[in-house]
Amino acid sequence: MFSKILIANRGEIAVRIIKTARRMGIRTVVVHSDADAGSMAVEMADEAIHIGPSPAAESYLVQDKIVEAVRRSGAEAVHPGFGFLSENPVFARRLEAEGIAFIGPNSHAIEAMGDKITSKKFAHAAGVSTVPGYMGLIESDEHAVQIANEIGYPVMIKASAGGGGKGIRVAHSDADMVEGFSAVKAEALTAFGDDRVFLEKFIIDPRHIEIQVLGDKHGNIVSLFDRECSIQRRNQKVIEEAPSPLLDDATRKAMSEQAIALARAVNYDSAGTVEFVAGQDRSFFFLEMNTRLQVEHPVTELITGVDLVEQMIRSAAGETMSFGQDDLKINGWAIESRIYAEDPYRGFLPSIGRLVHYDQPEEGEHDSPIGTYTVRNDSGVREGDEISMFYDPMIAKLNTWAPTRLGAVEGMARALEDTHLQGVGHNVPFLAAVMDQDRFKSGQLSTSYIKDEFPDGFKGAAPDRRRIDILIATAAAMNEIISEQSGDPSDRTDWIVLIDRDAHGVTLGYDEEEALTLDLAGEDRALQLNEIDWRPGQAQFRAVLDDAPYTAEVARIADGFQIRTGATKARVRVLTPRMAELFARLPEKQAADTSKLIQSPMPGLVVSIAVTVGQEVKAGETVAVIEAMKMQNILKAERDGVVKAVGAKAGDPVAADDVLVEFG
Repeated sequence: MFSKILIANRGEIAVRIIKTARRMGIRTVVVHSDADAGSMAVEMADEAIHIGPSPAAESYLVQDKIVEAVRRSGAEAVHPGFGFLSENPVFARRLEAEGIAFIGPNSHAIEAMGDKITSKKFAHAAGVSTVPGYMGLIESDEHAVQIANEIGYPVMIKASAGGGGKGIRVAHSDADMVEGFSAVKAEALTAFGDDRVFLEKFIIDPRHIEIQVLGDKHGNIVSLFDRECSIQRRNQKVIEEAPSPLLDDATRKAMSEQAIALARAVNYDSAGTVEFVAGQDRSFFFLEMNTRLQVEHPVTELITGVDLVEQMIRSAAGETMSFGQDDLKINGWAIESRIYAEDPYRGFLPSIGRLVHYDQPEEGEHDSPIGTYTVRNDSGVREGDEISMFYDPMIAKLNTWAPTRLGAVEGMARALEDTHLQGVGHNVPFLAAVMDQDRFKSGQLSTSYIKDEFPDGFKGAAPDRRRIDILIATAAAMNEIISEQSGDPSDRTDWIVLIDRDAHGVTLGYDEEEALTLDLAGEDRALQLNEIDWRPGQAQFRAVLDDAPYTAEVARIADGFQIRTGATKARVRVLTPRMAELFARLPEKQAADTSKLIQSPMPGLVVSIAVTVGQEVKAGETVAVIEAMKMQNILKAERDGVVKAVGAKAGDPVAADDVLVEFG
């Protein structure tokens, strides 16, 4: 076994590898860029070596710097994590030539499966069903249009060297193909240094299901069953689970057999994932093979009890797998929510900045009204850390396990309630909204789920009866606590709680167990609030409402409170009846008119400004392109107009809401 390994990665996955290596008694070395000098991974590792500036192309992607760090540290092996050099066969071969073990599959398997065009040809030859498409060299956008018409729209444009949702577009027309082909080539070159793309038929209402395989250097290969990753946004996985709620035993067995056969054909000898696109009728087609550890690997670990990082290390060290297929069973259900630094209220655009506050749910076993559940939180950042524009915006991977799927969903909803972030936009409210949806709870998923359920984008969720009760009880209790601690307690028991502008009359009291009771005017029912855990200044309010525990995110504002419970966010005021009567007469504040402005939707760099002062622009024309976190965002005019002013030029850094173009 190795005594020291080098981790050629950063963030959450570097921390994840360190934890397993520590348990195995292996020392760790991490490499880091300027941006990651004070990171959690650097703090946790036994050694850290600086390898260059913040851009990945000048640090994490530079093979010479990684190899030099291995030599300096005396490490015997390199774990590449995911992304960066993890699926680069040239890097794997170079390490082999240098006498350094690569903690991943052999270079032949990476080369055969890592390139999406080659892998589809290889899979077809091996008898694995594949999606219709074109895997050859595409010479121009005109050529791409010709091919697309032969395949039939809709057609997916994908970067051959892509991964992590980068370099993917779906074209529904010739115009989409022309624009998307160029955009994917540009993204692919920036993110992967390889601008080759391929086209394939886009399956209507598909599901994304993958099989986790694991092999050693002695010919042993097993399936660790399936994961479903259908909840995606812009082809980036957001919520994953294991096993898939779609599959029956026969389909699961057939998919696993195909995955193992494909892995065996290339002598696969590490952790890898065979991805399939599946129809609602359980038909399935090979999509690609990822020759690395997947981001969503924790859900597989939770249902099988197998540490995939440990098994990768043992395989790279030449050990024989200590278990066979018959030893593996599916135990319970696991769900993973990817917590990203992105603003769901602004079209999920990346958000960068400092994590001013970060409360995480407690890991381990918890109780819920429907049973016990387990929380696991894989994170690579801490409170006070910076979310950089140079890398993926992931903050954490929040996982829950329970004996049943519904239990895992309920556990995830509670774990998300116990997650509090300040300083950057984040998608926790959106994740909470999905957990609350009947469709998600039923398991009726597809890759178009987010588009189907949130066709106009995410605006939060209207409160149901339970959420309204939480808002009322939380605000009333906070008002009481603040009054008592300020030394000015009120004897008043009748109040009006305004949720935005909806009025709810309540009468407060205390029962014999000192629980706060709230009689709801005109409803012939009362709420009981106990085990209150909050004091002024705290960002989370915890309590038990009618025997069900909850956590709400709270903040004091000028004339009340800002409260978020799940996906519902509201301004809540606690007023006397007379003040509520006067408030109802106030006119609502009108939002500022920004219809003549093109504003940057996020912090980033200006790639291009396509217009000049005095130019006439038609609705739908491209005005600017902004790049952040390896993604290009095309901004288009929403209506016809004449350009009055241009506020930026190519290469300029911009903040969210900076005015790029103003129309007259």
